[in-house]
Amino acid sequence: MLTFLADFSGSLPFLNVFRYITFRTGGAVITALLFVFMFGPAVIDYLRLKQGKGQPIREDGPASHLLSKKGTPTMGGLMIIVGLVVATLLWGNLRNVYVWVVLAVTLGFGLIGFYDDFLKVSKQSHKGFSGRTRLLLEFAIAAVAVAIMSAVSPEPLENALALPFLKGVLIDLGWFFIIFGAFVIVGSGNAVNLTDGLDGLAIVPVIVATMSFAMIAYLAGNAVFADYLQIHFTPGTGELAVMCGAILGAGLGFLWFNAPPAQVFMGDTGSLALGGLLGSIAVATKHEIVLAIIGGLFVLEAASVIIQVVSFKLTGKRVFRMAPIHHHFEHLGWTEPQVVIRFWIIAVVLALIGLATLKLR
Repeated sequence: MLTFLADFSGSLPFLNVFRYITFRTGGAVITALLFVFMFGPAVIDYLRLKQGKGQPIREDGPASHLLSKKGTPTMGGLMIIVGLVVATLLWGNLRNVYVWVVLAVTLGFGLIGFYDDFLKVSKQSHKGFSGRTRLLLEFAIAAVAVAIMSAVSPEPLENALALPFLKGVLIDLGWFFIIFGAFVIVGSGNAVNLTDGLDGLAIVPVIVATMSFAMIAYLAGNAVFADYLQIHFTPGTGELAVMCGAILGAGLGFLWFNAPPAQVFMGDTGSLALGGLLGSIAVATKHEIVLAIIGGLFVLEAASVIIQVVSFKLTGKRVFRMAPIHHHFEHLGWTEPQVVIRFWIIAVVLALIGLATLKLR
């Protein structure tokens, strides 16, 4: 919204600063952070009042969770989403199609997660609404988003898959790109959702991945930097760095309340929305494969669940003591802070490897 001030830079030259993505990204960080800090306590009190017993805790999980996490409210992702929306509307270029598409995916996935959280809390059950229905809704939202992004992408990027480490290589997927892109977005949303199982475990890797994609979006959306790094220039995607900045601010604000012992859980409301946002930005910037590297921790969490389910159905045996894999390490004797901090370290290392693909070509 504030970008319109740059139109008056002819009379007031200092207003030209509102043209710069870097300046507006910084503004989005501060705005979202302050918003969550200011309204977070009130939101938590409201959620605690409305939810009563809070998020239901898995009885087959670590025994300590039944004591330490009982009564903690969920749906804290609302703070992050609202902070993101406020900061984006204030500092983002609202004439940019990518901003609206990514925002729509984030809100759509957030609504699905909110409804799932609502059913779990109201019924005090781990079962939300039908998993099949949920996936169908997610794929529908993601497919529409990918179709729009393909339509506004320049040739030959519309339906192409770019490969990391190889400059100038594009694989034209044709109409299948919409299915592939939707799979990336839905997979990202659910992988982050599975990671959100311990205090602070999901939000820091999300922040790390988002800031990595802030850099990728800014570089890919700048013709000069894209040419220098030999990555594909995707006009307009630089504006997504502002949204990533908003997630940094809102995420840090949320971490203040989610740090152990957590005052509030993110819930499906936040995890699905943030995962969908990451997947959407990866598709927009043509860095879908790089997302699998930067978000490798999320991939590991999702893979552990898939392996556990397949192994049990085929052989009747479990590979892990409990899935997702962070609970496996708890059963091995790791304390919750050990699991969380070590997984944070893994997330940072994977992000650095992913960012290295920008130069190693």
